[in-house]
Amino acid sequence: MRIGKELVAASATPLVLALLGEGESYGYALRKRVEELSGGELQWTDGMLYPVLHRLERNGWVEASWGESESGRRRKYYRLTARGREQLEGERRQWQVVDSTLRGLWFASLDPASGT
Repeated sequence: MRIGKELVAASATPLVLALLGEGESYGYALRKRVEELSGGELQWTDGMLYPVLHRLERNGWVEASWGESESGRRRKYYRLTARGREQLEGERRQWQVVDSTLRGLWFASLDPASGT
C-alpha cells in the first residue's frame, strides 16, 4: 500500500514527538523505528525527517546535542523538551479526535443497521 505524501507529512510531527517521548534518539534510529512500527508501510527519507527535526528544534520542542555512538562515530541525538512534552499531549488529543471520527464513519458504513 502506498501512503500519500500529505498523510506522511501530516503525521510526521506527532510521530517524531511520540518517538522522542520514548527517549532520546538519533535520525537513523527514528527512521528505523517508524518503519518497524508501521510494518514497513512508512519509510521516511533523510530529506523528510531532518527538516521536521530542525523545525521542532526551532519551535523549542526538541533539543539536540552531539554525542558518540557505540562505534565512536559522532551522532546528533534529539530529545523532547518540557514544551515538546506539552506539544506531544496536544498532538495526541488532536489525533485521537481524527481517529475516533474516522472509525465512527468507517464502522458505521459497515453496519447494515445504519442504513448507509
